[in-house]
Formats: sequence, C-alpha cells, structure tokens
Amino acid sequence: MSPYEKAGAASHDGIAVVGMACRYPDADDPAQLWDLVLRKRRAFRRLPEERLAVEDYADPTRRDPDSTYATRAALLEGWRFDRGAFRVPGAVHRATDPAHWLALETAARALEDAGVPGGAGLDRDRVAVVIGNTLTGEVTRARTMRLRWPYVRAVLDAVLSEEGLTGTQREKVLARTAERYLEPFPAPDDEFLAGGLANTIAGRICNQFDFHGGGFTVDGACASSLLAVTTACGRLREGSADLVLAGGVDISLDPFELVGFARLGALAEDQMRIYDKQATGFLPGEGCGVVALMRARDAAAAGMPVYAEIRGWGISSDGAGGITRPDQRGQLLALRQAYAHAGLDPAATGLLEGHGTGTALGDAIELQALCALRAGSPRPAALGSVKANIGHTKAAAGLAGLIKACLSVHGGVLPPTTGCDSPRDELVGEGAVLRILADATEWPPGPRLAGVSAFGFGGINTHVVLSEPRHPGPRATALSAVPRARRADPEQELILLSSDSPEELSARLRRLARLAPRLCDAELHDLACAWGRAPHLGPVRAALIAASPEQLARRADAAAAALAE
Repeated sequence: MSPYEKAGAASHDGIAVVGMACRYPDADDPAQLWDLVLRKRRAFRRLPEERLAVEDYADPTRRDPDSTYATRAALLEGWRFDRGAFRVPGAVHRATDPAHWLALETAARALEDAGVPGGAGLDRDRVAVVIGNTLTGEVTRARTMRLRWPYVRAVLDAVLSEEGLTGTQREKVLARTAERYLEPFPAPDDEFLAGGLANTIAGRICNQFDFHGGGFTVDGACASSLLAVTTACGRLREGSADLVLAGGVDISLDPFELVGFARLGALAEDQMRIYDKQATGFLPGEGCGVVALMRARDAAAAGMPVYAEIRGWGISSDGAGGITRPDQRGQLLALRQAYAHAGLDPAATGLLEGHGTGTALGDAIELQALCALRAGSPRPAALGSVKANIGHTKAAAGLAGLIKACLSVHGGVLPPTTGCDSPRDELVGEGAVLRILADATEWPPGPRLAGVSAFGFGGINTHVVLSEPRHPGPRATALSAVPRARRADPEQELILLSSDSPEELSARLRRLARLAPRLCDAELHDLACAWGRAPHLGPVRAALIAASPEQLARRADAAAAALAE
C-alpha cells in the first residue's frame, strides 16, 4: 500500500458533481465550453471602446505607471440578465453589480441541470451556497467614483482659482462639471450597499430559492472558485448540508486589474501561451461557473445523474514564499495533501488541469511542483489549462478547469492542449511525467483520475482530485449531443471575397477592415467558414490569409489600397 493509500485508508465517501452550469467567453454552457476546448478555439478579442477605452491607458513602452500594455481579453458577449424571470424589481436590478445576477442565473441553471429546478424537492434547510469572488465587479468599482466627487470638486476649484476665474465663473463650471461627472452613476439608495458587496452574492442566491443551509462568499483571489468547491465538499463531508452550490464569478476587466497586472508584467500582449518556451503572460477573461454537489452515496440513492466524483482536495499557503510570487513548496504541499486525502497515488492521474497562467515564472514553478509530485510515474499525464481558451477568469478560473476535467472523465476523452506550440523542456523527452496533447485522444484503459489546480495572490494553493463516478446511477445527460472529439481550428484562416467590380470589392474590404478588430480569434474561423461557402463568385476576387482579427484588418486595408492604385 502506497503512502497515499495509507493516509486515506479510513476512506471517505466521494462528493458527486450532480449539476453544472457556466457562462464563459464563447461558452454559454458546459457543452459549449467542452466544444471550445476540443476545437482549441480562443475567445480573445480587442477590448471594445464601449467596454473600456483601452487607448486611454495603453502605453507600449510600459513606462507610465498608470498604464497597461495589454489591449486584448476574453469577454462575455451578448449576455443580459432576465430580471423578469427572477422577479427582480427594476430598482434592485439597477443598484446591484452584474456579478450578482450572473451568479444567480448560473446557480439556477446548475439546479436545473441537477434535475431540481429552483430547488424543487430539496430540504431547503440543508442546501448551502458558497461562491468565490474578489472585489465584487467592475461596475461596483466604477460607481464608487461618484462618492469621490468632493475630492474632484476641491481639486478643480483650486485649479480654476489659480487660473483666475471669478467666484461666479468657478461655480458655474463646477456645477456643470458635477452634472456631467455624476450623471453616469446612480444615486445611492437603500439597495446601494448590499448591491455592491461581494459577501451578498451567495446570500442573494439563498434568498432567491429560500435556502437556509448557509450562503457566503470566499475570496482566495484566483483560487476563489476552487476554494469554494473545497469548502462545499467539507460541508458535505461533515454532514452539515445535503446539497451545496459552489462556484465563482468574476467581471473585473477594468483599469484597477489591467493596470495592476501590467505593473507585475503578468499580461500578454498578443497570444496567450501556456507551458510554452515563449510564454509571456496571460490574457484576462471573465465569467461564472457553478456546480451542484452532493455526497456520492446520497446521489446514488436518489438516482441523481453524476458527471464525476470529487475524491480529495488539498489547500496550502506559500508561507514566506511571497504574496504575488508563487512558491513550489507551497504548491507541492497542496498537491500531496489532495492525493493523500483521496487515498490515491498521483501516478495514476491521467489528466492534470493546471493553473497555467502563461507567465514564464509561474509556469516554471508549477511544472516543478507537478514533476516532483509525479516523479517516477510510469506514464505521463496530459496537461492543459482552459485559460488558453477563455483567458484567466481569476475568481471563476478554477471552476472552469473543474468543469473541463469533469467532462473529460465523464466522456472518456483527454482534451488537446491549447496554446502550447513549443513545450518547455520539462514536457518533452522519454523521462517526462507530463505531456502536451496536440489532439483529443481516448483515455487509456483503467480508472479515469484527474487533478485540477488553482492558485491565488496571498500564496493560496488549491488542488482537487476527481474520478469517474464509482456509484452506479443514471448517466448525466447534458452532454448527449456533444461530440467526443473535434478537429482543431487552423492556426491561419483563408478569407475569400469577390465582387463584380474593383470599386465594389474595395468597399467590401474596407468594411471587413472595420469589422475584423471586433472579432475574437474563434470568430475569425467562423467568418472564414461562412465566407468560404459564398455561392456567387464575381470576376474581381481577393484572398486574405490571417492568423488574427487584427492581422486580417491590416491586410484587408492593404488589399483595398492596392485595388485603388
């Protein structure tokens, strides 16, 4: 018996994942997220001006302390909260940060996926909610600017006085400025405080469904959602709850985070590469994921569908290792705790969903810890990070990785690794204990065991070990229409255009040049597919090859200019 099996000899019952829901960039549900992963699609796009005037903060030289050099991110597109469906009054909806509503909607869909819509049939005194979040969301941070008007007014008043404006003139300018400054921000009301706090996100879900088992928010920075899962598992293990909704939500693509991460040099400028020799940082993302968890024996007795079973988990801190700098010893401690808790040998793991931020230092330290964990393993484990598809969704990141791992063990497919074209030395060679997959492949025979990591500022480390369900029961059905494998989208796309005259084609190229920067990388492929099937080919034609929407815009402009010569 291995040391890990001995430590877990007093075996615990597993925790069943009986429901899942998410909304991430280019993925409105787990099936779409899985398809995104299998096809190696990337949801990154240039930040649109209506979301953030990134040019106001951009400084490619990186010298301005109030600037960021990153202009791309993975965004939720087209999401609107249906307040009517949840009977939310207009005043409450307007006063509350959208992070609350995204979490509420996703929690409701997780309950539906578990077969208990709205909590129907559950003992509501025994249902708990744990949500990971950091600093609520960008809307709340923006709205606090309203409360800073007295300081802005004082500064402006002093400057106007120094410039020689009279008292009457100054008051007129100040009054007009106040009107314009305050207009975008709603006036505080009795919903203002509760709607802007992170700790009320979980409480709002409990309130909506009349759950009494306890609802609270945990903040472990980028480990928050996986920390919420481990906290939920603990509640179930100790018997203080029978079903727990656990997840994370993050809508924080604002100057506070973009400038802050830029000062650390953690952001990528173009593509996000993970575990790659050319890793340069991460691209931020946003979204929400929620899972419904039960004790595995209870789920089996109730005939609940089960995606996967959480077998063990580990939590550690880096101690003196640092606040923002990762530490191998701290990460390795969490990893070893998780497998000891599960009573399983880490050498049996077939998939490791890593933290994978794409920073050279972060990836190196994580790989050192994983290689130490699996030293001597006879078979390398597949390694990846969903961040390369949807960006670093921070407080919601670990949950995205958990969903990906659940679907892998559920369907028997090891997913390909996105964003690793030149694997680091630790990932190549005969002695490697980790491997990068270029394409999806079947799990090897035997039990399917996966691990998921999430680390955060402050030195918090979390790791969860999961497997296919051990208890017999109905198969989870949400993925019945999802293919087991997909061909990855090509690295470069061919865009075909034709018209009846050079002038008409030039106009089409100009329109394409304006459209392209608003596309995400995945939509570039969709555009190529759609335009490649055009039934009519005119006599004047153009063919553009592009690896990114920005490159397509430049080449469309160049082609239009060439036609005009």
